[in-house]
Amino acid sequence: MLLLIATLTVHPERIDTFHGYERLVSKIMERYGGRIERVIELDPDPEDLYHRECHLVSFPDRDALAAYRDDADFKALAEMRASCILATTIRYGTAGEDYHLT
Repeated sequence: MLLLIATLTVHPERIDTFHGYERLVSKIMERYGGRIERVIELDPDPEDLYHRECHLVSFPDRDALAAYRDDADFKALAEMRASCILATTIRYGTAGEDYHLT
């Protein structure tokens, strides 16, 4: 399983658009076995007004991620995305040790 940690910087006046966008792309992700596993809203930075979220996203593999990114419905949302998301950083990885004590 491929895991992504995406940190999104969102224009504070476009939060509703951003949430709508995320709902739409999460449905498209499902076509390729992808899923937003967890959303973490970061505490505001007193130095700026931007909203930031980290998303833990999973896909079966890199081919599934590539197919999602090549999806016509996903590409059709590019303008909506650009209207609300100012920056994105993505890190890729795989599941690590489970430190949960039983």
